[in-house]
Amino acid sequence: MDRTIKAQDLKEQLAADTNITLLDVRRKADYDAAKDVLPHAEWRDQDKAAEWSGALPKEGSVVVYCVRGGSVSNNVLDELQKKNIPARFLEGGIEAWKAVGNKTETKSDR
Repeated sequence: MDRTIKAQDLKEQLAADTNITLLDVRRKADYDAAKDVLPHAEWRDQDKAAEWSGALPKEGSVVVYCVRGGSVSNNVLDELQKKNIPARFLEGGIEAWKAVGNKTETKSDR
């Protein structure tokens, strides 16, 4: 499995497959400062990935994202892959998602 997924590919897969777990792993300060999230995403503390990763489903797939798809996503992905969790990270993070015109949700609407 590739380590990454492009924003448009993720959008298409989300439309066709409901068995994708989408995790927002932005640093807490970045998450708290942000107004928006990807639809259906759950925030998880990237510093505690070793603790929460064991509860993730082994079926389906997991996609993690941070602000720009850099070291935060890569570190979480490494942790998930060590546990044989089928996971990838969103290339370019939430910024790439928005740059191609994909919709986000406002956190206050949740």
